[in-house]
Amino acid sequence: MPTAPDPHADVAAFIATVPDQVRRADAERLVVLMREATGEAPQLWGSSIIGFGTTHYRYATGREGDTVAVGFAPRARASVLYLCGQLDQYAELLAHLGPHRRGKGCLSIPRVGAVDVEVLTQVVRLSYERATG
Repeated sequence: MPTAPDPHADVAAFIATVPDQVRRADAERLVVLMREATGEAPQLWGSSIIGFGTTHYRYATGREGDTVAVGFAPRARASVLYLCGQLDQYAELLAHLGPHRRGKGCLSIPRVGAVDVEVLTQVVRLSYERATG
């Protein structure tokens, strides 16, 4: 994952380049949702991750750096949300989310309109608070 946002990147211009109409609309909706949940402005990290806030990480190996507190990337098959911690922490909420797949720290949502947006907002808010708190 990139270690710094690009201060010159235009998030809206990036979203406009997303070829799939559904994925583009989902990205626009996630920007609003994540901005409201975090109070942070969106920033483009690397070429495809839209992040909200930053967090510092340090592994047991000594490796450390900065990354998005929460963020997402519009991918070909789904919107992938990058969250703080293991998704098991949000298991009770995710049971009520709707169609999704889980990775260790990422949540894949095929269609934002098919999930419970209030539950998704709670997950994003909790993740942001863990990352920045």
